[in-house]
Amino acid sequence: MFKRIDGEARPTVTFTFEGQPITAQAGDSVSAALLLAGETVFRDTPISGAPRGPFCQMGVCFDCLVEIDGQPNRQACMTPVAEGMVVCRQAGGVAEEVA
Repeated sequence: MFKRIDGEARPTVTFTFEGQPITAQAGDSVSAALLLAGETVFRDTPISGAPRGPFCQMGVCFDCLVEIDGQPNRQACMTPVAEGMVVCRQAGGVAEEVA
């Protein structure tokens, strides 16, 4: 569904999402890397459990929240990938400290 527009190749980094390795280019956001890997559901809503994925890609909507290296409520669209990063889907929405 998503594909990278041809451009200058950058070094790659590998991180995991739900235990599966994902390879991305340095400088990609976590959100872009996951979408390129075919992942579209990043979290679910706290009330109905409806799946959510990235929407605005600029840090406004909070639909791309994930857990990164054990820290919940990280915006995947605003977080650059890093070698060895561990990313998990987040159950529920924005926690009190972010709201």
